Order: sequence, then structure tokens, then C-alpha cells
Amino acid sequence: MNQNQSGPRAVDVLSEAFGRIPDLLHDVIDDLDVGLLTTQPTLTGGHPGNSIGWIVWHIGRMEDAQIAAMAGAAEVHEAGGWQQRLGTPYPPATHGYGMSAADVARFTVRSASVLTDYYEAVHARTVEVLNALDDRGLAAVVDDRWTPPVTALVRLVSIADDAAQHAGQAAYAKGLLTG
Repeated sequence: MNQNQSGPRAVDVLSEAFGRIPDLLHDVIDDLDVGLLTTQPTLTGGHPGNSIGWIVWHIGRMEDAQIAAMAGAAEVHEAGGWQQRLGTPYPPATHGYGMSAADVARFTVRSASVLTDYYEAVHARTVEVLNALDDRGLAAVVDDRWTPPVTALVRLVSIADDAAQHAGQAAYAKGLLTG
């Protein structure tokens, strides 16, 4: 962790939080085949849940879109040809928000490694953006549709929190499916 003379900075804390996500995802999916990645777990009497692969794809897509918007740059997904590499059935701008169980059931992906490769590319962009931020950059308003307006710091905490929660959901789904 980079620290200035008075201790860790907010960017250092954010870097530590984001730095944990890739390992969480690898731990969940590295040993899974496409069949397990695309299986929607269903609890007795319940509706089908999100598949492990879909959750990991969604983590990458939501982080990619939000970081690209903050950076004023194209999404890694778009710029890196990831739509074709991943083999997902959705339009390129899709992130997973508001999808039904039927939409999730359509999810396909070529392999676990392509999902982690995509996330690694997104993570590399996130690290670049974090390394370019200073206190003023963290305080900048990135979304004024909310009250109070959302700053870069708040958005980054939200992205890291969302990714960690979804990684936990994927781990739970793996436990349900593999016993």
C-alpha cells in the first residue's frame, strides 16, 4: 500500500478493496466447467437464482461501465472485443441490471478463464483510474442525479462493495451446486 507521510490515503484504501476482488473471483470459478457456470441454483419452492457465471460477468460489466464513465473513456468490454470473446447472448451495452430469471437463463460463456480474463482487464483499468486520482478527484461529482450528488469516492466505494457482495453470492451459489 502506498502511503504518504501521514498514513494511508483514501485511494490506498480503495486500491486495497478493489485488489481483493480478482482473487475472490478466481477462488470461485477457476475450477468450474461451463455447465456449472451457467446452472441457476434453485432452492425448494423458489425461483431460479443467478448463475455463477452470470454473477461474475455482471461484476465485470457493472465495474467496467462505471469506471469508464468516471474516466470518460470507452468500456474495456467495447474496446477490447470482449463481447465476442465472452460469447454472451446479450447486446453489448447490457450490464445485467433488472434482468429476469429468464434473461439470466440465456447466459452463456465460453469458459471460466475468459470471465476472469475479462475481469482482470477491467481491474487493470480500475487500478489506472485509482492511481490517477488525488483528493480533488475523489471529491469530484460524477453523478448529479442524486441528492446529495454522488462523488467519485462514493461511487468507487459503491462499486467495490457491490463487487464484494456479488462475489459472496457466487461463492454461495458454488456451495449450493457443488455441495
